[in-house]
Amino acid sequence: MAGIEYKVWEEKQIERGIDVEKVKKSIKEFKVETPSWGYGDSGTRFKVFKQIGMPRNIFEKLDDAAQVHKYTGICPTVAIHIPWDKTDDYEKVKDYAANLNLKIGAVNPNLFQEDEYKFGSVCNSDPKVRKKAVEHMLECVEIARKVDSKILSLWIADGTNYPGQGDFRARKHYLEESLKELYDALDDDMRMLIEYKTFEPAFYHTDIADWGMSYTFATKLGEKAQVLVDIGHHFQGANVEHIVAFLLDEGKIGGFHFNNRKYADDDLIVGSINPYELFLIFNELVSAEIDPSTRNTAKNIAYMIDQSHCIEPKVPAMIQSVLNVQTAYAKALLVDRDELKKAQENNDVMRAESIVRCAFETDVRPLLEKVREEMGLNPDPMKAYLESGYEEKKLERGYGQGW
Repeated sequence: MAGIEYKVWEEKQIERGIDVEKVKKSIKEFKVETPSWGYGDSGTRFKVFKQIGMPRNIFEKLDDAAQVHKYTGICPTVAIHIPWDKTDDYEKVKDYAANLNLKIGAVNPNLFQEDEYKFGSVCNSDPKVRKKAVEHMLECVEIARKVDSKILSLWIADGTNYPGQGDFRARKHYLEESLKELYDALDDDMRMLIEYKTFEPAFYHTDIADWGMSYTFATKLGEKAQVLVDIGHHFQGANVEHIVAFLLDEGKIGGFHFNNRKYADDDLIVGSINPYELFLIFNELVSAEIDPSTRNTAKNIAYMIDQSHCIEPKVPAMIQSVLNVQTAYAKALLVDRDELKKAQENNDVMRAESIVRCAFETDVRPLLEKVREEMGLNPDPMKAYLESGYEEKKLERGYGQGW
């Protein structure tokens, strides 16, 4: 039945002028990184809800990540968080990952959980605290070298809760000094991705509050520094796809953290709240892949999931997240770029919107099932995983490691 459905689907797309084989090739090459912290216990600011069967160490996190890659075929790398994933033998971690057909991806320093960071880490008024934070980031550069990672991913939670608590400009200078020291320690083929967040955990101001600040810091530092866009880290109503297009044109977007949110925070399954926004973001990314002026930047973006599911079963939630991202990407590949360009040049507003919406409303399940079959995968990754028995086997671990 799936084969018949795909044949009909393919014929319709060919009639629209879509190069289906090219689309399938792009989908097969598309990769998404999953985070080690997404497989362990996590929760809200008020409570961590423990689940039976959570991983007890980095190796069991990799075991779980391998399941996501096994059934989706597009998640060959795993981001790690230090010190949550700290170990005495990173060569062992790298080898263990390789045996699971995985590699270690971005290395993430933790700059928000030490007692000394109560009033900030790299923006702290105390030079001893700033020194500790910088040394930790430099430690992560060394870890990245040991695991063959080329990306250091930075989220700095520093901020203040009240007016007058800190000097905005002084804190900015502290931050610039710290980032410069880290930047200079990177190898030539490494990148640092600078994330941002409008609020939380600080209630009055956050030192890197939006994409513009992240862009400014990255531009001052140089080519090895880029912006990391997190879908949930914007003011309500922000036009994220516009931000993405701007950063693409500037050559300064280096990574994505996929997630979703309704009001605040960002730990909902990506695409669960606003799938159209996710599609529109990919519409800009696919457009940039085609344009020679932005192609290199678009092709070098690190796509990563950043979610800490607190009530969902971890591996199924990660699989769902990855599939939602893949679906949005597949739909964006179906936008008729030639016709869209004509409509834009002619100021044909309704035609242009119709072309974009047509791709979004296209059911790509037959396409994705066909792609998975050609990749030697089960066409229904979630069903295949749930029937594998791995979820039940995980229970033998008992209670595991959280944050």
